[in-house]
Amino acid sequence: MIRRLLAIWHARNLEFLRDRGARVFSLLLPLALVVGMSFVFGGPERAIFKVAVLTDDLASVRHPFMTERFVDFVPVDDLAAASRKVARHQFDLLIDFAPRATRYWVNEDSPKGYVAERLLLQSEPAAQRQPVSGQAIRYVDWLFPGILGMNMMFNCLFGVGYVVLRYRKNGFLKRLNATPVSAFEFLAAQVLSRLALILAVTTILYVGVGLAIGFHSAGNPALLLLLAAAGSLALIALGLTIAARFSSDELVGGILNTLTWPMMLLSGVWFSLEGSPDWIRYVAQVFPLTHILDAARAVMIDGAGAAAIAPHLAYLAVTTLAFLAFGAWSFKWRSD
Repeated sequence: MIRRLLAIWHARNLEFLRDRGARVFSLLLPLALVVGMSFVFGGPERAIFKVAVLTDDLASVRHPFMTERFVDFVPVDDLAAASRKVARHQFDLLIDFAPRATRYWVNEDSPKGYVAERLLLQSEPAAQRQPVSGQAIRYVDWLFPGILGMNMMFNCLFGVGYVVLRYRKNGFLKRLNATPVSAFEFLAAQVLSRLALILAVTTILYVGVGLAIGFHSAGNPALLLLLAAAGSLALIALGLTIAARFSSDELVGGILNTLTWPMMLLSGVWFSLEGSPDWIRYVAQVFPLTHILDAARAVMIDGAGAAAIAPHLAYLAVTTLAFLAFGAWSFKWRSD
């Protein structure tokens, strides 16, 4: 028994070592994640609180609160837009250091906003409190679209990628190649099948969570369904471009992980990138998930209409067509 076990163990080791793509991603993926996270989250100690200050020149503001450590002060010039970000937990506090009296806006359901408010009142007890207008947005209301989007991302990328990979490895694609079916037709069928499944699962989660715990949703559900469809198509098409050609489990898994981790960390699933370095926000705008979440939160939290999220929908449509075209062009029926 030991000899048989060792023979299989030896054969599996050789299979892995002979797979160049698997070797590369096994070594480079952890290294790339460490290096990438060191750029994003490294450097000096990061701020705990994110406070918006109503001013054109942050350096000109002279106030004791501005000397607090671990507070990231962000200058803003649009009171209405900044107060909406306070409601959406993108800012913990919004302050107007007016000459006559300091005013500040806080979301009463924000734990970090509560602590930041205590710090401000220690330096100026007479500051005038302005709770955010309208219904305060809980963190769960802000987080819920991110959870749905992350679930869509994993189902779209891994669900499609590994299915096509399995078809190629077990010879199904080789047999299908003998039929009149084209690569584009095969890929389109995979996209539509996965799209129906993702929309069904997302709808069930949306309704189920709404009935179980409730969440804030001010927008049109039909518009959210359209956004879910556009976002799912973009993510499915992205997954197909990976599975269209490769036949190694380790290689496909490595590439998919290389795509999902940056999207999960930089697309705003768990926290807002407001106040982050400009280059990080520019990189985040490349990811389809960023546009899905920005548009979903605009609809659900702010009640935005189709015109407001049209740029996000257009970006998702363009990326879907580009990924499908590239996937159909690079598609390989056989594993050899």
